[in-house]
This record gives sequence, C-alpha cells and structure tokens, in this order.
Amino acid sequence: MALDRGSPLALTVLTLLNHQPLHPYGIQRLLKQWGKDLVVNVGQRAGLYRTIDRLSEAGLIRVRETGRDQQYPERTVYEITEAGRERLTTWLDDMLSRPKQEFPQFPAALANAMLLGPGGLAEALERRAAAVERTLAELEAGLTAEEDLPRITMLECEYLREVTAAEARWLRAVIADLREGRLEWSREQLEQVSSARE
Repeated sequence: MALDRGSPLALTVLTLLNHQPLHPYGIQRLLKQWGKDLVVNVGQRAGLYRTIDRLSEAGLIRVRETGRDQQYPERTVYEITEAGRERLTTWLDDMLSRPKQEFPQFPAALANAMLLGPGGLAEALERRAAAVERTLAELEAGLTAEEDLPRITMLECEYLREVTAAEARWLRAVIADLREGRLEWSREQLEQVSSARE
C-alpha cells in the first residue's frame, strides 16, 4: 500500500519510532510528555491505531515484538523501517518547506459572521479572545518553564505563541471596531454585495 501523503500524526509516530521502538500507549504517553499534543491530535487512541495500521501496511514501520506483562494486556512494540526513515525525511522536508491550504473552522465561521450582527459577533469574539489569551499565557508559561531545553525542541511552541499572540491582537482590534461602530453592515449592503457577485 502506498502512503504518499503524511499527516501530522503519521510524521510524529515515525519520528518517535526513529528515536526508539515503542508500543502505541508509549507513543501516546511520549507525545503528551514532550508537549507534542499541542500540535498533534492524540486525544483519540483509535486515530493513533489507524495511523499505526496505515504505516505498517505501507511498510514504513513493522512489529518488533509482542509482549505480555502481568499488569498490562498484550502490547505490540513497533519499530521504523529503512523505508520509513526515508519517508520521514521526505514528509518532514515537504511539511516544512511548502505551505498547505488548510481549512480550519474559525476562518469559515468568519466568512459567515455577518449573520450574528455586530453585537452578537462582538460577544462571540470576546469569548474567543479570552480563550486565546488564556492559551497564550499557558504557552508563555510553558516556554519559560522549559527555557533550559535546547531551543530546537521548543520551536513549535515558539511558533504557536507567535500565531496565538497575533490572533489575540487581531481579535481585540476587530472587537474594538465593532464596539465603536467602525465595523458595521446592513442587510441592504450584503444584498448589494451578493448581487454584484452574481
């Protein structure tokens, strides 16, 4: 089976297995321990198992051993293959060097925000801004707590901090424009825009 495109989870599983052979629970635990769950969704173990199955079917990882401990159910330990190492570097280079068009929820909601009206939109964005600012504080605290680690291990946290800080600034500016009447619209204006686009 060909696995031409990598996902963040597949890339991270290969990276961890490149570091050492692991069983799925160990992969999930390390992802959380190393803070990589900020950028890779490992909340659902089923998704991790599907990714492991896909990587295995593609020959990028293989079973190293299956063991049983009295405390735990049977555990399958996986290791990366040479083909997996090659694919890992290809995917990593591709994800770092080429921006990808992604479709997150927030821009889609903004595209339809006029339905809430200025007051409703301001209230929704206020709640988002508060949540974003809490996340920013957590990222700042995490970076401060880990400042003795090599910087390369924290680049994704630096990136998330900068993106989150930019979003917080933008949200506060839009909220101010809504509250002070600089950003407003009417049904008639929206109908004119709609007519002009047809």
